[in-house]
Amino acid sequence: MLDFAIFAVTFLLALVGAVLYLYPAFRQAAGIPGITPTEEKDGNLPDIVNSGSLHEFLVNLHERYGPVVSFWFGRRLVVSLGTVDVLKQHINPNKTSDPFETMLKSLLRYQSGGGNVSEKHMRKKLCENGVTNSLKSNFALLLKLSEELLDKWLSYPETQHVPLSQHMLGFAMKSVTQMVMGSTFENDQEVIRFQKNHGTVWSEIGKGFLDGSLDKNTTRKKQYEDALMQLESVLRNIIKERKGRNFSQHIFIDSLVKGNLNDQQVKKKSQSQAQLCTWAICFLTTSEEVQKKLYEEINQVFGNGPVTPEKIEQLRPSSFMPLVWYFRILILGHLHTSLIQIGLMMN
Repeated sequence: MLDFAIFAVTFLLALVGAVLYLYPAFRQAAGIPGITPTEEKDGNLPDIVNSGSLHEFLVNLHERYGPVVSFWFGRRLVVSLGTVDVLKQHINPNKTSDPFETMLKSLLRYQSGGGNVSEKHMRKKLCENGVTNSLKSNFALLLKLSEELLDKWLSYPETQHVPLSQHMLGFAMKSVTQMVMGSTFENDQEVIRFQKNHGTVWSEIGKGFLDGSLDKNTTRKKQYEDALMQLESVLRNIIKERKGRNFSQHIFIDSLVKGNLNDQQVKKKSQSQAQLCTWAICFLTTSEEVQKKLYEEINQVFGNGPVTPEKIEQLRPSSFMPLVWYFRILILGHLHTSLIQIGLMMN
């Protein structure tokens, strides 16, 4: 009888321990503050949806718990880093994959890129050189688009409202699409069509995936599939057009094509770099501190002289870029965890 009692107590303790370990609500990252899951299967996904966006959810979470917090993305425990200093302490340059990135690649029908660490670092270098060459080749284009926008603003009466967000989104789309994909996007209608399809795709990724509503609505799913197919078709046609030919205008895709990347890799890299350019412009318009530091740096380097590529190389990004990267980390759900957006679609 005593043996049976000991066995029963031991079994009960083991059962309780298993429940505590397996049920997410009872688990926490060791020493890391955060919130318990709202639902066993979905974790804190309902909280993200109720917050309106992943960005708002993370901002509120960091305000409540500090720079390092944990939450549940489905059944997976995620640690979010909210400052550049904390990110520097934990970033792993040899990390080449992420489960969230893999999940979204599947959603967007991208194949996970293979290769070892050295190969991925070579691709990273290829992208960096591609951005540099594209900026140099399209410097006059950037000046032209900037001057057109400035003239438009100066033509407004002082009391007239300027739809800054709308104008900057248009500027970002026109400049980035032409630098990345070429003269096809000199046509404003092509830019508008691309922006519309991109908005459809990213809206469903941001909402339809989180709340599961995309699969339940055949009309929305067809619109999503059609928009994604059109985006891919545009990139595929441009890649085909640029392969094996020389153009006077160097665009970002040229560097990727010459680097012997396949079509899927070119698409992914193009969108990742365009995303960076877009967010840098976006946060330049929303942060007074970034604007102030950038203005001081530009005024010191350029003075009243013309804007030239040689002068731009004299700028010290370290004086203002950490702020841009800080905001970029916040809006993207923090680079270290690669939540939802990194390297997949322009935004």
